[in-house]
Amino acid sequence: MSETSPKLRAELEGIPTYKPGKPAAAGGPVAYKLSSNENPYPPLPGVMESVTAAAASFNRYPDLACTGLTLELAERFGVPVEHIATGTGSVGVAQQLVQATSGPGDEVIYAWRSFEAYPIITQISGARPVQVPLPPDEVHDLDAMAEAITDRTRLIFVCNPNNPTGTAVRRAELERFLDRVPGDVLVVLDEAYREFIRDPEVPDGIELYRSRPNVCVLRTFSKAYGLAGLRIGFAVAHEPVAAALRKTAVPFGVSQLAQEAAIASLRAEDELLGRVGSLVCERNRVVEGLRGQGWTVPESQANFIWLRLGEQTLAFAAACEQHGVVVRPFAGEGVRVTIGEAEANDIFLKVAEGFNKEL
Repeated sequence: MSETSPKLRAELEGIPTYKPGKPAAAGGPVAYKLSSNENPYPPLPGVMESVTAAAASFNRYPDLACTGLTLELAERFGVPVEHIATGTGSVGVAQQLVQATSGPGDEVIYAWRSFEAYPIITQISGARPVQVPLPPDEVHDLDAMAEAITDRTRLIFVCNPNNPTGTAVRRAELERFLDRVPGDVLVVLDEAYREFIRDPEVPDGIELYRSRPNVCVLRTFSKAYGLAGLRIGFAVAHEPVAAALRKTAVPFGVSQLAQEAAIASLRAEDELLGRVGSLVCERNRVVEGLRGQGWTVPESQANFIWLRLGEQTLAFAAACEQHGVVVRPFAGEGVRVTIGEAEANDIFLKVAEGFNKEL
């Protein structure tokens, strides 16, 4: 038998592994998981009924074109049907965008730290990641990102609000940046947390895309809509980009259960807005509590907050876990804490208060 191994692509060497939020330990002291940006509420009204009905026929392939959902999205956002493309969560669509635009020798620009999937999906395509550091205020340095553009740049991610810092880019800065980007470079406005924004100066990416053929907007049903486990997201982009997304999609990747759940969720908007409003109120309470304890907390427009802890990051995460909540540490940088149930947030605030006194 040969001792040689199959040849794999050299680009796979050194690709970081995506690290999901740590789950709550079964039978252990941890009661609340604040390590993944999940919605603590159950599915919206009508969703379980739609999923249950769809489950009766999951011996059949799902609708490849996601026809019903695409029509709903087109009507909801006032865009042509041809400008909608769906995928397995916004991260799945993001990977399709990199595949459609970038290969060996090409460059993909994004802020850092930002969504940890960006370097993974960039390197999988063989492209070179160009990471532009966040400044002290934790907001994208769009001037530095514009200066990083070269003739090899094919795609730029702007995560707005940014994961994991929660900070958001405002309209004037974003429009000035978009004016500087060459028309043949695709700018992806990753708006996975759009529903949680309360700053009126943070623009809706879909309004910006309408007059800019090189702008694509990513959205997801995983966060505000609470469908994280069904893996469904979508892009709004002009026809050439949307068509490329359909070409790079995994056939039948979005299950019929996910499609029906997304449609039902869109139709439960009043309930959705109420839940999001409650989470925003909790976010504001947590931020005010932390600042009252003496913490420096960036202004979050998402369903999580960020504490830059540096070398104290892992110790802080361990202290939280000991008291019953799991947070998401980024070693040497900081922790991201999802806004969860009020009880979970209370525990977190108590741990933060005690930890801050020991610093």
